[in-house]
Amino acid sequence: QVQLVESGGGLVQAGGSLRLSCAASKSTFTIDRMGWHRQAPGKQRELVADITSAGTTNYAVSVKGRFTISRDNAKNTVYLQMNSLKPEDTAIYYCNAKTLFPWTNSWGQGTQVTVSS
Repeated sequence: QVQLVESGGGLVQAGGSLRLSCAASKSTFTIDRMGWHRQAPGKQRELVADITSAGTTNYAVSVKGRFTISRDNAKNTVYLQMNSLKPEDTAIYYCNAKTLFPWTNSWGQGTQVTVSS
């Protein structure tokens, strides 16, 4: 398993920006896919964005064009830059890391993002 520690959440007004960070306990070179998921009250956890070890990115339709995921392998860290935030982006954001061989699926403890209207 990979230990993940998120930071950067908080309260922001609609239209504002936040940057989330996720520090991994091992080299991100060895992690096949890292991503951010979120869970709003009463809703299922959903994928926000992820990035492969090769740098290929994938975004939920609802955040495309507003959020950017990136990884800094030198710092073993993945970031989520969130711009033009909307109240519907309010959720707990979780960092996720997957390795294929062996298969592992690790989660961080989550960080709260609240967007006020």
